[in-house]
Amino acid sequence: MPVTLTHIAHAPPGPERAPPLLIAHGLFGSARNFNSLGRRLAVDRRVVMVDMRNHGDAPWDDRMDYAAMAEDLGDAVRRLCGGRAVVLGHSMGGKATMALALTDPATVEAALIADIAPISYANVHGGYLTAMSQMDIANIARRVDADPLLADAVPEAGLRGFLLQNLRIEGGAARWRLNLAALEAAMPALTGWPEDWRTPYDGPTLFLHGTASDYVPPSAHGAIKALFSNAEIQGLDGAGHWLHAEQPEAFHAAVSAWLARL
Repeated sequence: MPVTLTHIAHAPPGPERAPPLLIAHGLFGSARNFNSLGRRLAVDRRVVMVDMRNHGDAPWDDRMDYAAMAEDLGDAVRRLCGGRAVVLGHSMGGKATMALALTDPATVEAALIADIAPISYANVHGGYLTAMSQMDIANIARRVDADPLLADAVPEAGLRGFLLQNLRIEGGAARWRLNLAALEAAMPALTGWPEDWRTPYDGPTLFLHGTASDYVPPSAHGAIKALFSNAEIQGLDGAGHWLHAEQPEAFHAAVSAWLARL
């Protein structure tokens, strides 16, 4: 059973002349990460950003795999986008978007996959989950007070700030918006890729990756083409894995140009 994903939506200022756009964030993210982009893209279409299960304000569930996330996205497309949408997914959200296109293609008008491929990866994020789980947040009244507690495990200030966006302070008490236990248990599934989806998706698909990222290496292009027969693969100069945050103007331009060609 899918979980009902929470969302943020932007309507166009005039008539809707293009298919709706649904945006799925990556691991540790939330719908808010794409709020500015979504507002800018809502020129002639409705844009919906969802919180993925166990993230943001979405329900928590012990199951955390791409088949389940695809069901969530399909339900969101039917509830919020009239049954069919262009779907944009980054990282984990990109794999969930691929899973939706491969298992429920009738819901996907076109797919834009940001800096991820249908392959398995090394688990480089498990340490962050462990560090967050071990933090003593009982006496944290401000998010800034949590920063030193994560500094040893996550020395990069920008990444640390991104992770700490998931710490909610309410009534002077702190709690995680992430289901840390479910995510930690699911890391093998999240870094992996199911081998049982073999029927290709033939709709328009763009794999947009950062040229400074190693998530979509040339060795993955064969796997992409095998599952997405109408795929384009495009690099975004000067961007790493979080390409939408590192190069927001270039990312917006590339997405807008691709949407205009559909």
